[in-house]
Amino acid sequence: MLAIILFAMSNVLLSQSDGYLEFWSEYHLCTLTTLRPDGRPHVVPVGVTIDATAGVARVITRKSSRKVANVLAGGREARVAVCQVDGGRWATLEGVAEVCTDAAAVEEAVARYGERYGRTPAPDPERVVIQISIERAMGLTHAPRPRGASSAAA
Repeated sequence: MLAIILFAMSNVLLSQSDGYLEFWSEYHLCTLTTLRPDGRPHVVPVGVTIDATAGVARVITRKSSRKVANVLAGGREARVAVCQVDGGRWATLEGVAEVCTDAAAVEEAVARYGERYGRTPAPDPERVVIQISIERAMGLTHAPRPRGASSAAA
């Protein structure tokens, strides 16, 4: 049953256009939105990596951060969103987050961060991973036509 659920979630990303997945591989600063215990949103800049096959997004951070506290307070249903914008292009991923402290999970997340952002962060014994099981993907990842531009070929 679990394998079926994970496969269904990964299809959310795998069913997106190649341009969508490519956009998530480009160098962009992103935002992570978590919910505080009182329900108010907490939005912070982060680096995000995605694994389309597994259907997950990852954010590396320190275990003492507010975002980690918010995810832990949300329990098994900690709803989050990550987003990136580049001009008129944008993409948002929504899902359920968990905090992973396992050394192998942290190492993999750091390696993926290094691949996407071109640098590997210095070792940090306080580092953890917020892993998001992606349930919804949306966005506009091709450059929109300027206002008033004709769609007819010149």
